[in-house]
Amino acid sequence: MRHGAAAIYSRETTRVDLTDVQIMQAVQAGQVELFDLLVCRYRGPLLNVAWSKLGDRNWAEDVVQETFLAAFAARDTYNPAFAFRTWVWTILLNLCRRQWKRRESRPGEQSLAAPAQRGDGPAVEPATYDTPLSQALLIERRAQVHVLLNSLPEVQADALRLRFFGGLQFSEIALAMDSSVSAAKQRVKSGLITLAEQLRQTGGELS
Repeated sequence: MRHGAAAIYSRETTRVDLTDVQIMQAVQAGQVELFDLLVCRYRGPLLNVAWSKLGDRNWAEDVVQETFLAAFAARDTYNPAFAFRTWVWTILLNLCRRQWKRRESRPGEQSLAAPAQRGDGPAVEPATYDTPLSQALLIERRAQVHVLLNSLPEVQADALRLRFFGGLQFSEIALAMDSSVSAAKQRVKSGLITLAEQLRQTGGELS
């Protein structure tokens, strides 16, 4: 299989036409430079999710970089039977949790649980725009979004992040979070209901 994968890019197939699985098979076969294609494809969505979870762009960029490094280091363990995107999302979520716990265990470091409400810099961009959450995200600053999502149970918040910042389907959310599809749908639904109620109580504004 890997011999065939090594010839993927030697044919008249442009880089943009390669699927994630084809790229990973080629990377496993030695064409490691193609991994940059996956970085270009997923860096933005991964950063949006990490940023909304951690509340700090620099910290999120570090975690995203660590995610790609971890995925590359574990490239030989990747199973082409599964989607690369769910695999890399699982890595990101695990690293975010690990980094958060590490930061909390170091009281001397500045806490990012309540980032400054300065409002400078771009807002986090949602991947979809057809829900009450998406409409709220269009008007709320990134720090406020961070606070709002962090008020939810972690499984609901992460499901919402993957759905709206990462653009994942429910089946992909289920795989990334090691849950059933019905559980993924329920987490998103419950999270949206809670957020809608919070926005209703505050008139669409967060203090």
